[in-house]
Amino acid sequence: QVHLVESGGRLVQAGGSLRLSCAASGRTFSSSRYDMSWFRQAVGKEREFVAGIRASDGGTDYSDSVKGRFTISRDNAKNTLDLQLDSLKLEDTAVYLCAARIKDLRGLSIGRLYNYWGKGTQVTVSS
Repeated sequence: QVHLVESGGRLVQAGGSLRLSCAASGRTFSSSRYDMSWFRQAVGKEREFVAGIRASDGGTDYSDSVKGRFTISRDNAKNTLDLQLDSLKLEDTAVYLCAARIKDLRGLSIGRLYNYWGKGTQVTVSS
């Protein structure tokens, strides 16, 4: 079993920055075996992919809406996944969820392939 806990969400002004973190734990968890990603869900909207990083080679992928503003990274020694959010916009307001899956060659944005999810951390961007 893998346990994921997000932190770092808060209220921030538009144009500001924030750093989210996800701590992974569990007897079977190994950073070398799991792809990890961030998704988000705003009130009344479907969950959407934000950014992901592969276990195999550290390759990353971003949604078009955050590309150039957000940066995903992982620390394999600490089993943590971070998301740096810059130039925040009102539409970035959402619950941000960390997710993990056994490494897979298919797209990082495919939510149904993820086996483990955190409970999320709230990011609210104000004007």
